[in-house]
Amino acid sequence: MILYRLRCANGHEFDSWFKDSKTYERQEKKSLIGCAVCGTDKVERALMAPRIGKKGKDATLPAVVEAPGTETPVAPSPEQQQQIAALARQMPKELREALLAVRAEVEKNCEHVGDKFAEEARKIHYGESDKRGIYGQTSEEEADALAEEGIEFGRLPWIPRGN
Repeated sequence: MILYRLRCANGHEFDSWFKDSKTYERQEKKSLIGCAVCGTDKVERALMAPRIGKKGKDATLPAVVEAPGTETPVAPSPEQQQQIAALARQMPKELREALLAVRAEVEKNCEHVGDKFAEEARKIHYGESDKRGIYGQTSEEEADALAEEGIEFGRLPWIPRGN
C-alpha cells in the first residue's frame, strides 16, 4: 500500500491510499479519483515528505488520526452524506472495502474527540494528556496550524458504512 497526498483543481488537499503507484496512475488516468472535500475528479499528486516506518516490535500506530471533513460538523448534513455516498459508490469495490476496514480499525483503536481534535492533539503532543490514538474533525486553518507546530496527524477518506 502507498499513501499519496493529493490536491484537487479547487486547491483542497487530502491523503489517499493505493495498492501501488501503478494503481494510482491507472485511476488518475481514468478520472476515478475524486476530491474528498468537493468531489471533483480533477486531482493530482501534491508535494509530500516521505514517511519512514519503524520495523519490528518498536512499530506503533500513529498517535493521532484525523477523519476528513474539514470545517464539517460532527454529523455531516444529509446533503453532504449523499455526496460522500455517491463518491463511495463510484469507487472500485476493493478500495471501498479497504477504506471501510481502515475506518473500523480507527474506530476500534482510537478515541473519537469530535470537533475538539486540534485541542486534544495539542494536549497529547505537549504531554498535557495521555498519548493515545484519536480521531475527529478540524478546520483547514486548525490543520495547517497543527502542521506548523510539528504535530503529526493524518487525514483519512471517511466514507459512510453500508455503501
